[in-house]
Amino acid sequence: MRRVIGIALPLMTFTVIAAAWQLLATYGGFPPKLVPGLGTIAETFLRLASNGVLAAAAVATLYRLGVGFLLAAVIGVLVGIAMGRRQWVEDTLLPIVTFLYPIPGLAYAPLFVLWFGLGDIPTMLLVGVSSCFTVIINTWKGVKAVKPIWLRSAEVMGAGNRDMFRRVVLPAALPYILVGLRLGLAQAWRILIAVEMLMSVQRGLGWMIFGAQTFLNTDVMLSTIALIGMIGILLERQVFARIERVTVVRWGMVAA
Repeated sequence: MRRVIGIALPLMTFTVIAAAWQLLATYGGFPPKLVPGLGTIAETFLRLASNGVLAAAAVATLYRLGVGFLLAAVIGVLVGIAMGRRQWVEDTLLPIVTFLYPIPGLAYAPLFVLWFGLGDIPTMLLVGVSSCFTVIINTWKGVKAVKPIWLRSAEVMGAGNRDMFRRVVLPAALPYILVGLRLGLAQAWRILIAVEMLMSVQRGLGWMIFGAQTFLNTDVMLSTIALIGMIGILLERQVFARIERVTVVRWGMVAA
């Protein structure tokens, strides 16, 4: 029953939003060029999907996301663990991370253009740098949240530093790390779409939205936005949900 409700409620929400949009397009008095109906949007989506335009743009964007987020994940987890395990690392890096964390990623875009030029390289670097701070903070909090009694118990049972980290610290901090990675991926996804409009990339979903806006192709813009939302849901459900099921949920650390 809970599963049915979990599926029905989102469907109802999307249905209400779609109906409201169709009413706005039909009776709102806006030109169809600016507020196209659902039929026009669906037709455009299918046309762009069938001729490969959406697929090519999505592949280019996902490639940049993969490289940029991998950079953020590796740096964020390693730095966060170091901050949580070594007090001098925390004292050194925490003020810097705290200072840089609230700054929007787009604020770095002009600097990256000046330093690295335009194209894929600065785009991926900007995505990685701007989303790694979320991963750092959540990983650091996870390591610091490990209960001291667990560490003392492991010491009593003769665990060395490597075993203690692998069997106690890392499993206990993993829920925090996964939350940080999930939030970092969402942040990277949002930043990437915006940055693609600024970095003069050759192809991508953000590039498609920017080009469609130039020529008032609102149906193309909305079709691309719909695909961005679909990809975001798939990344959430097919990547992190699966990782959680085989780790922290299976271990009984969080509820299913």
